[in-house]
Amino acid sequence: MKELIEIPARCGIAVEVPAGQSIRVVNTHGGQVVDMWAFRRDDPSEHMSMPHSVVTLGRIKPAVGDSLVSNLRRPVLRLVEDTSPGVHCMLFASCDPARYRLLGCTEYHDNCADNLRSAVAAHRIPLPYIPTPLNLFMNTKFDDHRVMRVEPPEARPGDRVTFRAEHDCIVALSACPQDLVPVNAHGCTPTAVAYAVFS
Repeated sequence: MKELIEIPARCGIAVEVPAGQSIRVVNTHGGQVVDMWAFRRDDPSEHMSMPHSVVTLGRIKPAVGDSLVSNLRRPVLRLVEDTSPGVHCMLFASCDPARYRLLGCTEYHDNCADNLRSAVAAHRIPLPYIPTPLNLFMNTKFDDHRVMRVEPPEARPGDRVTFRAEHDCIVALSACPQDLVPVNAHGCTPTAVAYAVFS
């Protein structure tokens, strides 16, 4: 396996993952959410879609062996390993400037939507809108099947998830910068994570 590459806190990256290869995301310090997207390399208008994946899987948390599908309902990434408690979120939109304004920010705040835009720019991926990401390690709970709340992640230092690409993909990752609500642990302080692409 290739050496792990750090994604600094609050930052994003995009990397090519050829069909049959895997990408591993490591929660280096534990308690950090990572937004994840995947786009088909030959046609980036086809991307991994959480609403379509929820319908296909029949649940709102992915499990090992599950294939996450595209907006055309075709497999994109398969979850092949998860050493974390398996608590991820397929429902939350990425944080963006509008979200932070609603939370009271009056100045610019780093956010996952802009991290995605910056990360995929070199790959010339058009983004007419920001797809809902797979929020790795995000801890969403439901009360009486109605009220959703967010608690700090349960992921421990070194917990990892591994996905195998079903097609040539561009995978984007953002170490979530959220520090106003308890999306991230460590007193709502974002931390670095790491990734590796390997055969």
